[in-house]
Amino acid sequence: MNKKLLVIGFVWPEPKSSAAGSRMLQLIETFLLANYEITFVSTCAKTDNAFNLETIGVSQVSIELNNSSFDGFIKELNPDIVLFDRFMIEEQFGWRVTEQCPNTLKILDTEDLHCLRKGRQQAFKDKVAFNKTYLFNDIAKREIASIYRCDLSLMISEVEIQILKSDFKVDELLLVYLPFLLNEISSSNIESFPKFNERAHFVTIGNFLHEPNYNGVLYLKETIWPLIRKQLPEAEIHIYGAYVSQKVNQLHNEKEGFLIKGFIQDVNEVMQQAKVCLVPVRFGAGLKGKLVDAMQNGTPSITTSIGGEGMLGNLEPNGFVEDNPEEFAKKSIQLYKEETLWAEKQQNGFDVINKRFNKNDFQKAFITKIEETINELKEHRLKNFTGQILQYHKLQSTKYMSKWIETKNKMNL
Repeated sequence: MNKKLLVIGFVWPEPKSSAAGSRMLQLIETFLLANYEITFVSTCAKTDNAFNLETIGVSQVSIELNNSSFDGFIKELNPDIVLFDRFMIEEQFGWRVTEQCPNTLKILDTEDLHCLRKGRQQAFKDKVAFNKTYLFNDIAKREIASIYRCDLSLMISEVEIQILKSDFKVDELLLVYLPFLLNEISSSNIESFPKFNERAHFVTIGNFLHEPNYNGVLYLKETIWPLIRKQLPEAEIHIYGAYVSQKVNQLHNEKEGFLIKGFIQDVNEVMQQAKVCLVPVRFGAGLKGKLVDAMQNGTPSITTSIGGEGMLGNLEPNGFVEDNPEEFAKKSIQLYKEETLWAEKQQNGFDVINKRFNKNDFQKAFITKIEETINELKEHRLKNFTGQILQYHKLQSTKYMSKWIETKNKMNL
């Protein structure tokens, strides 16, 4: 009999809208290859951009928050593994999983360290250098507790693993490095990409529900793009992304070549048409999907140290990493004009994808780690007494808060 995986999603996966959506499908594909029977549930309403998981053999079920109907559902399903999509989902459903299926392996997919992203954002707003005062925020208290309550936590960035180990003293026994899981870029793929002279203009892309993306576009508009446009008066920047708001559309200016294009069905098409990708993010965490999109399509990039964090290892970037806006613009112009440099940086990007994120280097080892942990679950949990303490108190507090909300909702019907 195949093992069962239950994924509790923060949202329904939208791979065309966000890197998080692509990441979730990569995880699902990995478990499908290992012959897991997968059920995906979420309390969130589906949008038109949601991927139909049933087309790849995954069951889809809508669930309710603060409703005991979930207890019966999961008890009957009796999964071998529950995967929580971000710590907020573990907070809401972790205690129910523990109560109904105590021997189920609990995995947290962090996506990125939310406390790191929020701390950096607050430091940016305060116009000060980021430090531990900003890292040790209220989100951190919740997120680190969630990591301890789970048996394993998936980390997409080696940098964030180091932060958890050094700053929060999390035992590496609980952490699994699992970055983007990508197909190798073959020589035939490379040959098919448009060449330097067949491309034009700059591009950037990002889900505008994500604050770092909007801030980056605003930074482009106000600071970086005028410097580039002054030297390249015929160039345009094409800005794509899901959930474009009015404040984003207001940045559109055809005279300046600053063009808000909105949602795009095929990111590969627009990346291959562009000559250079600009990613001037000033705060955030995790790995940047837009940089991966660029590398996969042979489009060199300019980004910041935050943008490139965790991406390169000891490899060279597929462009430049610059935090100074004048240098950012200067390198963007240089990359746009010099074909030899452009080709060199393009090849660096192919190397990063193939050497850092080749799914064949991670999928089998990940499933082996999962199976070993399931087989030694009791011993594994004995090594995580902090998690047992937090689980005990969380079970009591969250359980009765949730039951109070459920009773209140029934009384209001």
